[in-house]
Amino acid sequence: MIMEEYSRWLDRATEDEDLIPELRSIEGNEEEIKDRFAVSLEFGTAGLRGVIGAGTNRMNIYTVRQATQGLANYLKQGTKHPKVAISYDSRIKSTLFAHAAAEVLAGNGVKAYLYRTLMPTPMLSYAVRKLKCDAGIMVTASHNPAKYNGYKAYGPDGCQMTSESADAVYAEIQKTDIFDDVKKMEFDRGQEQGIIEYISSEVVERYYTHVKECSVRPGVCAGSGLKLVYTPLNGTGNLPVRRILSDIGIEDITVVPEQELPDGNFTTCPYPNPEIRQALELGLALAKKTGADLLLATDPDADRVGIAVKDGEDYLLLTGNEVGVLLLDYICKGRTEAGTMPKDPVFVRSIVTTSLADEVAKTYGVTPIQVLTGFKYIGETILHLEQKGEQSRFIFGFEESYGYLAGSYVRDKDAVVASMLICEMAAYYTAQGSSLKAELDRIYKTYGTYLHKVDSFEFDGLAGMEKMKNLMASLRAEAPSEIAGYKVVRVEDYLASESTDTATGAKTAIDLPRSDVLTYHLDCGASVIVRPSGTEPKIKAYYSTKGDSREAAAALQQKLAASVNKLLGF
Repeated sequence: MIMEEYSRWLDRATEDEDLIPELRSIEGNEEEIKDRFAVSLEFGTAGLRGVIGAGTNRMNIYTVRQATQGLANYLKQGTKHPKVAISYDSRIKSTLFAHAAAEVLAGNGVKAYLYRTLMPTPMLSYAVRKLKCDAGIMVTASHNPAKYNGYKAYGPDGCQMTSESADAVYAEIQKTDIFDDVKKMEFDRGQEQGIIEYISSEVVERYYTHVKECSVRPGVCAGSGLKLVYTPLNGTGNLPVRRILSDIGIEDITVVPEQELPDGNFTTCPYPNPEIRQALELGLALAKKTGADLLLATDPDADRVGIAVKDGEDYLLLTGNEVGVLLLDYICKGRTEAGTMPKDPVFVRSIVTTSLADEVAKTYGVTPIQVLTGFKYIGETILHLEQKGEQSRFIFGFEESYGYLAGSYVRDKDAVVASMLICEMAAYYTAQGSSLKAELDRIYKTYGTYLHKVDSFEFDGLAGMEKMKNLMASLRAEAPSEIAGYKVVRVEDYLASESTDTATGAKTAIDLPRSDVLTYHLDCGASVIVRPSGTEPKIKAYYSTKGDSREAAAALQQKLAASVNKLLGF
């Protein structure tokens, strides 16, 4: 079957000039052919994600078309005249894939709205809601290496698609022959017939208006003299982020020239990820050269943002948890002082995000809500509030992986609004004779030093995915009694939806959707969370420690990490 499919692709995969040469180059190489054709990319809540190339286990126009045919079939079962919004980032073949998706939608009688040029993920979420679409497609692989691309599917609420909807779409995809069962209409013809339509500039302008409405202290940036270095990491953030910062009065912005323009090859760093220092090296060098107050970096689809702040003669990279806590404290304090805090306000974080945020929120009378990892769960919380007419209660949500949202205009993390609020916060504290570093130190002094670390363990290839599954299964079958010499006092299994007291064996229910996550609470007050990534062949381990000082918390963190490395066989 594998060789037959390989031969079929050699005959029929002719619409992308890169595919046939690739297929011919692996002729006779059974391992390479198997890697491309033994399985198909699986469509889940994150849509599709994979290496760009030829085959059913690769991202190409044929897998994109097949996925879109499945989506169209699903939508037409429940909606008479479905509509879908499409956006795409700077990755290799993103424009091709976005147009391919629009052509398949048009061929199925589904209205396709497409941005004229590359746009961030949050602007896709906004378009779905603004245009009252039934679904959305974002062509992106977020911060993965250059060889990857992806296809994220969104529901009518602007959140990433639910597991139930994704399963239904996947069932339709599996019924669809990748060549014979796909209907499509040429892009130009679709435009002529009005079934493919570019998203208007009015939609874009309304998005910017909503972002600016999230300002906590309007006008604080104008004349502040804030000096900024910014890098969009060759992605979609360049124009939207600079536009919003200009609108709020920030004039001194130096953009990293090598990372300014869209470039899916991401030649300046191994991962275009603002979480890692390598991606920020050029920005840090430019910040030192210009004496910038702040370095700002957004990922290729501009839903994540990382920062570095001036610390003496050097720059300190802040973690996603630290920036999230600073923003939460700034928003709570500012809205309280301005009298704009809603009644019964709520803040939302994922279970792997710092619990320090809960302590900060409670100080201001804000109720913290925990959800599973994945920003769609924060979006779903906003939806549940909206259904009760209470969406204004949501003041902020964030994840440790550098994703933040203020306001309910979109239902995904938004680096544009986060960039605005970070700069506003920096300008405000500077005007008060303080700084982001000083305010973080104040928070740690008040609540204790909370440190968080994430380690990723890669499992490549088909065998790697199986090894990941077996490893998680073995951890469930035999939970560790101690980690780094500290006793495990409670185990939370989110797949079984139960929390177990290891001393008594007593179990309590976890009132969250089932998810492949294990949390170990230790008798020293620290915790370790282990979960497979939903988008990459990795298991992630999260270490949360608290100490009287950064040094004490860091030392405990290192001990835990060394022990977990052994536990996972690394």
